Amino acid sequence: MNPNERGELARQNFLKGYNCAQSVVRAFTDVLESQGIDPETATRMASPFGGGMGRLRETCGTVSGMLLVLGLVAGYSEPKAFEAKKDLYGQVQELAAEFREENGSIICRELLGLAAGPSDPTPERRTDAYYRKRPCPELCACAARILASHLQG
Repeated sequence: MNPNERGELARQNFLKGYNCAQSVVRAFTDVLESQGIDPETATRMASPFGGGMGRLRETCGTVSGMLLVLGLVAGYSEPKAFEAKKDLYGQVQELAAEFREENGSIICRELLGLAAGPSDPTPERRTDAYYRKRPCPELCACAARILASHLQG
């Protein structure tokens, strides 16, 4: 699947009601399955990262979703794997920089034009008005496209 197709899949996932992190993760179900992770487990693991981590409006959930998939593909499990950690952190910084360059920030509240601090933990209902005021579907597409391009190398 090419990067634009991954992006469109992530965008559609958001429009179906998945949160931003879940939407990006679910755009890579084939990658998850190739690593022995079923999509439902990955979706649950990504669920707290929506709304910039549980509506704290911190790191954008699309970025978190992108990094969750990256960790599965390029992560390390040995605590003393210094070079693997260094390589992974370099990739994280590269992906975050590309997302920031395209969108101006990796911080949820900045991307949404909101004030600092956590918001009510109650998620907003997904209505037509919600989708009109949120850039989230396009941010999902952007994050998935960036990661897909990166993984294609």
